[in-house]
Amino acid sequence: MSETPRMPPASARVSVVVIAYNDAEHVGDAVRSALAQGDVVGEVIVVDDASSDTTRDVLAAFDGDPRVRVLAREDNSGGCGTPRNDGIAAAVHPYVMFLDSDDLLLPGAADGLLAAATRHDADVVAGVCVRRELPEGRETTWAARLYDTAEGAALPGTVLDGVEDHPELLLDTLSVNKLYRRAFLNEHGIRFPDGAFHYEDFVFVARVHAAGPRLAVTDVPVYVWHVRRQAATLSISLRRASLANWEHRLAAHQAVVEVFRAAGKPALATAAQTKFLDYDLPMYLRELNQRSEEYRAGWWDSARAYVSVFETEAVASATAPSRWIHGALAACAEPYALGRLVELAAPLPRLIPPYHRSAAGRPVLADAPCDVPLDGLAELSARELPIAVDGTVSLGVTTRLTLTVHDLYGKADVLRPASVRVEFAERVAADRKVAGEAPLTPVEGGWTASVRVPTSELVCAGRLAAWSVLAEVRFADGVAGGVTEVRAPQGYAGRRGVVMSRTARILLVQSHVSARRGLILRLADGTLGARRVLSGRLRRLLARR
Repeated sequence: MSETPRMPPASARVSVVVIAYNDAEHVGDAVRSALAQGDVVGEVIVVDDASSDTTRDVLAAFDGDPRVRVLAREDNSGGCGTPRNDGIAAAVHPYVMFLDSDDLLLPGAADGLLAAATRHDADVVAGVCVRRELPEGRETTWAARLYDTAEGAALPGTVLDGVEDHPELLLDTLSVNKLYRRAFLNEHGIRFPDGAFHYEDFVFVARVHAAGPRLAVTDVPVYVWHVRRQAATLSISLRRASLANWEHRLAAHQAVVEVFRAAGKPALATAAQTKFLDYDLPMYLRELNQRSEEYRAGWWDSARAYVSVFETEAVASATAPSRWIHGALAACAEPYALGRLVELAAPLPRLIPPYHRSAAGRPVLADAPCDVPLDGLAELSARELPIAVDGTVSLGVTTRLTLTVHDLYGKADVLRPASVRVEFAERVAADRKVAGEAPLTPVEGGWTASVRVPTSELVCAGRLAAWSVLAEVRFADGVAGGVTEVRAPQGYAGRRGVVMSRTARILLVQSHVSARRGLILRLADGTLGARRVLSGRLRRLLARR
C-alpha cells in the first residue's frame, strides 16, 4: 500500500478511518464530513480497497490537506473488515472512528463523543445514527429504543462497565456510531474479521463488548447512514433477496455467540440468541412471501437448523410472537402457514384470523402440523396483544376508513374495546401525522368503526404523499392496546381515482396494498399526479423497446 504524508494539528485526538471501493460519486463528501469535525480530528485515513473506477482521482484532490492520508490497497479484500483493520493499524491518535464512503459524519460528532470519553474515562462512546432513505430523505433513528429519548430510551447519559446488565445494547450492531480508545482495541486485539466476511460489524462489536469496556451512551448525533435502495450495487444489508445474504448473517451471528462463549460470558451468548429471534429472524421472515419457492425452502431449512440448537433460556426470553415462530420452525419440516407467520413477524406483530384451537380447545398458531400452542397468550398485557385490524378506504372530499378489529381468542373482548384511534403517518416526513378516532360497535367476531378525515389534510404540496395507516384500540377502562398497522383484508386490491377537494383542487388518490398487506394511501394534486402518471407511462414504454 502507498500513502500520502500528513502533519496533524497539535490539538488532534481522533483518527477517522474511511473505507472506499469504487465509490467516486460519494467518497469526497464522506472525507469532507470528517474534515469538517475540526482540529479534534488529526487525520482522515482513507483506505481505498483497490478501486477500479475514479475513486483515486477523487481522493487525489485532497493531496494538499495535511490531515488526509490515503492508503491504496493493491488487491481488493472482498469485504469491509480488512480495510478497516488497515486503518486501525495506521492510526496514530488516541481515539478512532469509522466512516463508510457513502455515508456522512454529522457536525460536532467527534467533539461530542470525545467530550464524553474524556469526562467519563470511557473506552467506547456510543451515539445516535440516523438512517436516511434516499432519494426521499426520510430519516429514522437507528435502534431508537436505545438512543432516542423521545421514544423512551433511558440509556443516554449512562456509563456502563460492560453490558451484561443491559443486554438490550446487543441490538446495536453498528461500529460506525461509536468512538473507540485505540489502546483498548490494541490491548484486547480487537479487529474486524478479515476478507470476504459479511456483517463484520456484528463480530467486531461483539468483541468490543466481550472485552468489558467502560461504555458511555450518549444522545450525540454522530452518523448518517444512507440507505440507497435504487443503487446499482446494493449495500450488504439491502441484499436480503439473496439466500447467500441470509447465510452470511447466520454465520456472523454464530460467530457473535462464539465470541461471548469464548470470553466466558454465557449470559451475553444467550442474549444474542434471544436478539436473533426477536430481530434478525422476523426481518427476513416478513419478506418470505415475496421470494421464490426455492429461496423459501432453502431459507426455511437453514433457519430451522440454526434455531433448533438455541438454548432453552434464549427462547424463553424472546417475545411471545418470536417464541411462536420458533415453535413453527421446530414443528414444520417445510414452509407452512406462511401468511400467518409473515404477519406475526411484522414490525408490529399481528395474529390474523381464523383463530385456531387444538382438539382440547387450546389456542394454536395454525392447523397441524403447525398447531403450535400459543403459550403465554393469556399473560400478555393489552399493549402486547397482537391484535389484527383490517381496513378499507372510501376516497372523496372526506377519506373514510372502515375498520374491523378482530377478537383474539376472547382476549380483546375481556378488555371491552371502546374506540379505535387511527393515525395516518407520512412515509417521507416521518413527523407528519393526521389522526382520527371513532367508537367501536360489536359485530360477529369483533368490532367495527368508521374514521373520517378531510382528504385535503393528506395532501403534501408539490410532491406525492404516501401514508401508512396505524391503529390503536382503546378499552373501556382507559387502557390502550398496542399500535398495529392496518391491513387490507383478503381480496382487497386497492383503488384509485380523482377527487375534487373543498377548494376545487383536483386530487389523484390511490389506496394501495403493500407486500405485507399493509394499507397505504397515496395522494397528489392533479398537476403533479398527471406528470407522474405520464412519466411512469414513458418509462414503461421505453423499457419495452
